[in-house]
Amino acid sequence: MVSCVVACLQQCFSPSSLRSYLAEFISTFLFVFATAGSAISARMLTPDSTAPDASSLVATAVAQAFALSVAVFIAADASGGHANPAVTFAFAVCGHIAVQTAVLYCAAHLLGATFACLVVHTLSAGQAVPTTRVAVDMTGFGASIMEAVATFMVVYTVHAACDPRVRAGGRRCAAATAAETAAGSLAIGLVTGARALATGASMNPARSFGPAVVSGDFRNQGVYWAGPMVGAAVAALVHQHVMYPAPARPGSVEETVVV
Repeated sequence: MVSCVVACLQQCFSPSSLRSYLAEFISTFLFVFATAGSAISARMLTPDSTAPDASSLVATAVAQAFALSVAVFIAADASGGHANPAVTFAFAVCGHIAVQTAVLYCAAHLLGATFACLVVHTLSAGQAVPTTRVAVDMTGFGASIMEAVATFMVVYTVHAACDPRVRAGGRRCAAATAAETAAGSLAIGLVTGARALATGASMNPARSFGPAVVSGDFRNQGVYWAGPMVGAAVAALVHQHVMYPAPARPGSVEETVVV
């Protein structure tokens, strides 16, 4: 028992594992910094505006698309470029990464998001960091469903662009080229930006957690955890077991022929 614990700790805190946690921290920091910073910049450019302005939504969505594409690309080799606890949860549900690794990845995501919001808050001379909120005419359950649907599309794209069964441990396999990784990263960023434009959803628990910590406003945090986690898990299971199931092993039930 003790030897198993020691081996687990050695694996979790090996140099390569520590590099992967740092990569997730940096990629999440980059993504949340750009997302929160773009929202603050858009608000500062129209300080006297009281009516809803579509340009702010467009600016934030575009910033999310570009920043996430870069965040995924720069961390792809070291950690798989999750930058989102929901993506990590989906990989853990299907057994592509160990549970303890997933927990440490999520910790890196939350720390990166919180630190990014603190830096944005400081550099913007104390401007309030925008928090994700449920629309006035929407219930918490409805918001959770919307988050689940939006996250489903994002995580399904992640699996389609970078099948974790091909990339062992979430890392890029030797056969994948930089161009393939860049194309996959761009696809993930674009679908995230598109979903942000269509729904305004968070799709990333860390993206909601960081601003909540800095602002001290934790209202509806459950929505931004439950919805994305459910949507991510369903997307991973659908991709792996319905759309692209693993080929049957020789001699398995699937290959038994009745004559």
